[in-house]
Amino acid sequence: MKGTPETPQCGFSRASIQILGLQGVDPNKFAAFNVLEDEGLRQGLKEYSDWPTIPQLYLRKEFVGGCDILMSMHQNGELSKMLEDQDVLVPAEAPKAPQATEP
Repeated sequence: MKGTPETPQCGFSRASIQILGLQGVDPNKFAAFNVLEDEGLRQGLKEYSDWPTIPQLYLRKEFVGGCDILMSMHQNGELSKMLEDQDVLVPAEAPKAPQATEP
């Protein structure tokens, strides 16, 4: 991405981070790299994925897509299913049992 999740440096990086947040991706199962700090990384990613734009999402070392693909997958429900299948979401809290009250 351009920038960091806390301070994205372009609108597409910001949108991608927002989508991942809306989907409930566990921050402990997520890594971001600022390509603005490493031109070699930036060019290497583009060559590796054969995708010209940044940001790029990889899941289990497989290229998923850029911001436009993420947006489309988010809107049609594919992203939610994929993230759930790959177990990268924050676990849902179990419902709390009702507390017994003393008379």
